[in-house]
Amino acid sequence: MTPVLSVRNITKRFGTNTANDHVTFDLYPGEVHSLLGENGAGKSTLMNVIYGVYGADEGEIFVNGKRAEIASPKEAIGLGIGMVHQHFMLIPAFTVAENIVLGMKKELRLDMKQVEAQILEASQKYDLHVDPHALVSTLSVGEQQRVEILKVLFRGAKILILDEPTAVLTPQETEELFKILRNLKKDGVSVIFISHKLNEVLSISDRVSILRRGKITNCFDDLSQCDPQVLASAMVGYQVRLGVDKAEQEPGETVLEVRDLRVDDERKRPIIKDFNLSVRAGEIVGLAGVDGNGQSELIKGIAGLMPLSGGKVVLCGQEMNGKPPRAFIDAGLGHIPEDRHRQGLVLSMSVLENLFLETIQDKPYSKAHVLQKKAITEKAKELVEFNDIRTASLDLEAGALSGGNQQKIIVGRILDQEPKLLIAAHPTRGLDIGATEFVHRCILKARERGCAVLLVSTELDEILALSDRVAVIYEGECMGVVPQAQATKNAIGLLMAGVKNKEASGTAAS
Repeated sequence: MTPVLSVRNITKRFGTNTANDHVTFDLYPGEVHSLLGENGAGKSTLMNVIYGVYGADEGEIFVNGKRAEIASPKEAIGLGIGMVHQHFMLIPAFTVAENIVLGMKKELRLDMKQVEAQILEASQKYDLHVDPHALVSTLSVGEQQRVEILKVLFRGAKILILDEPTAVLTPQETEELFKILRNLKKDGVSVIFISHKLNEVLSISDRVSILRRGKITNCFDDLSQCDPQVLASAMVGYQVRLGVDKAEQEPGETVLEVRDLRVDDERKRPIIKDFNLSVRAGEIVGLAGVDGNGQSELIKGIAGLMPLSGGKVVLCGQEMNGKPPRAFIDAGLGHIPEDRHRQGLVLSMSVLENLFLETIQDKPYSKAHVLQKKAITEKAKELVEFNDIRTASLDLEAGALSGGNQQKIIVGRILDQEPKLLIAAHPTRGLDIGATEFVHRCILKARERGCAVLLVSTELDEILALSDRVAVIYEGECMGVVPQAQATKNAIGLLMAGVKNKEASGTAAS
């Protein structure tokens, strides 16, 4: 059978860095071929070469057996190749239909009713359940992803590249995506699936290839004898321990107390409703919930990044209402934000500069308002080595690093300050197995030294593995706080859906 897509000896260099090193890869009709690798292994670079974003320095690409020159995404789309990026390329103020047809035709006027009917027909054909009239800004993350998939299918794509498609999806949305992919396979669509979630990869894939340090090192054609441990070890080149080792310990005094917290939107509608929660020294409280139930607003309210409409935030005995974000940091807050690009880093600034965003004005890095370059450089080197931040130079822009290394900058600089309260919001979103293991280890070390940790994640496995207690948020309300011993997937899952029951009764938020 002729591959629908073949890459032969693709090599791509960025200066002295070889991102892809003579990569050879085949995709066959109607298959899901997963590509696994650590952050920085070259997966996204390879996909961007196939999609025409980058030009290869060496090698060839064949589509349906014919050599193809792909110099732009437009040419890739013309060859039936579509790509859904990890960060969606949608305009929130436009409707679904407007986003889908954007850039397709040169005519100034389109018959939008006809277009909407065609989109609805395609949506029903692929079981995507998308309303062409809806504004993208009103859609959930899972619905936006379906729009992205429909957008490339509407352009005639028969080869679909999905880059970390489940990174921001709930388990329910992930299962819906897999149903869609299985339907696409039946229709002859071929899929390149990039993910770090090994159980999902084994669930959806026909074959799996491993990319390590720019080279294809393994290809698993028979997955019946394969398990996550085998894939993880192949990805990193050494035996990886899946899961976490968490020692039992008694929590100390209350570090964070949230009392009847209320947060309203700009129209004075409640987002967070009378929320109560406490976190003690030396414990991890996990906050579980389907994305979009008020987690972001709750975090911002606790961290002083959003005005409160009512209630109190007490940090280390200090009432923090109305105080600026800097006062929260000074009181002992460390915050790993949910969006590392927008909130955690200044991508155009260097690695060194990003390592000191909160502390550059402190001694010994600044004296009499004069920066102490020697002290700054020495500390930056120490942080880079200790946190295994893989960068060619301290002067390299943070935006040039892989997602895992960007997250290590944030985690490293925050935990080096030894905060009394750590808010870790989606700390492993989009990270590979090695980077995830590193972040988990850092969070557990913070707990061991007596830090109170509020872990916010939509990854239920992560919440259950790390937490001492699990709080559940649903439509801005705290549904209860469940001790670890009672925190089963079924109990927490029901609370996440807004259903209270005997198994998930837990205790009042405390």
